[in-house]
Amino acid sequence: MATAARIYHNARCSKSRATLALLQERGCTCEVVNYLETPPSVAELTQLLDQLGMTPRELIRSNEPDYRELGLDEPTLGDDALIAAMAAHPILIERPIVVVDGKAAIGRPPESVLNLL
Repeated sequence: MATAARIYHNARCSKSRATLALLQERGCTCEVVNYLETPPSVAELTQLLDQLGMTPRELIRSNEPDYRELGLDEPTLGDDALIAAMAAHPILIERPIVVVDGKAAIGRPPESVLNLL
């Protein structure tokens, strides 16, 4: 039976495309979530952070213009504010995120998701 995976995907990102291709080459059935069109909720992001074992600051893309424009570089901002910002501005979420059987990994590099299979 094929492994079922959910991938939070951005088709414009080469790492995201490579991760999706790698999963498909390994015979995974992939639920593709185009997270820029269908952003994860605050609750989903909180769950993903738990599955990843990461803090919100580790998951946020600090090189995006929105990061500075929204003042997210302020070190006193708490986790709730960062999670809310990612939910409202999904471009800030590191990608791709792959979830298999309640465990998650970031596909950077794409091979880093293989330990989920």
